[in-house]
Amino acid sequence: MRGRPGDARHYAALDLGTNNCRLLIARPQGSGFAVVDAFSRIVRLGEGLATSGRLSDAAIERTIAALRICAEKLKRRHVILARSVATEACRQAANGAEFIERVYRETGIALDIITAEEEARLAVLGCHALLEPGDGPALVFDIGGGSTELVLVDSRGEVPRILDWHSARWGVVSLTEASGAAGTAEERAALYASMRARVAESFAPFAQRLRTPRGTRRLLGTSGTVTTLASVHLGLVAYDRSVVDGLIVPAPAMREVSQRIAGMSMAERSQVPCIGAERADLVVAGCAILETILDLWPAERLGIADRGIREGILRRLINGRIL
Repeated sequence: MRGRPGDARHYAALDLGTNNCRLLIARPQGSGFAVVDAFSRIVRLGEGLATSGRLSDAAIERTIAALRICAEKLKRRHVILARSVATEACRQAANGAEFIERVYRETGIALDIITAEEEARLAVLGCHALLEPGDGPALVFDIGGGSTELVLVDSRGEVPRILDWHSARWGVVSLTEASGAAGTAEERAALYASMRARVAESFAPFAQRLRTPRGTRRLLGTSGTVTTLASVHLGLVAYDRSVVDGLIVPAPAMREVSQRIAGMSMAERSQVPCIGAERADLVVAGCAILETILDLWPAERLGIADRGIREGILRRLINGRIL
């Protein structure tokens, strides 16, 4: 896409995940960028994928409606360079390629289905600036809708060096759909334990490769799960990125919030500010994944990032290929 002569240079990054569609439009500023427009919508593209192996018609329609809004923003901002990526849902779905073609036909957006490894690299590139200072390796994780990426990094240089990475099959949508529902408090406890066990099994190959680091373990999470749980921890009545992005939370406090939410009924979770009806059915799976990560890498504190893949894409577009 070409801008008009004299227009500020605008770049765009679009991340279509299993659960969310997110867009950032930015212009270069100093060594980074300044966001000029953004869009985020829960589209649940991967809804039902675990059982059918396909993207459903309803999920496709919801997602294309969101992508049409993104396309209009790209046009209005005269974006000169954009990259749009799709992740786990499109990697898994039998009709993923067909969906990508339809998106391009109807919106003009060319989605690139990226590998789990590139997804992990982009997430790290987008959020590593929020890592606490330290010499030993740090663990960065991204809890998605259809998978969870774990990345062990050496952050001593200007750009982190990836030491090891792992993509687990469980995200908040896939784990929720595979685990079913629970009614009584006893059933909820059993379901949560079952979720934790599934996640631990999927982490096992990575866990076997990890070694105890020297010094303090550092941990940074980027996802709707960690930002939502951090908001609950703070008691926010409405989500506030300026308060959450870059927050450092004691790990035991995040465990307490996770266990408290997991013990609630669906109706009770729906009434919690920053969870609401839109996230009430998926948040327990996020809690289970987060607690299992805290078992895997028992850090004293957890860094919270409301940034990730989109910011990583923008850094690459503006500054050239790094990481």
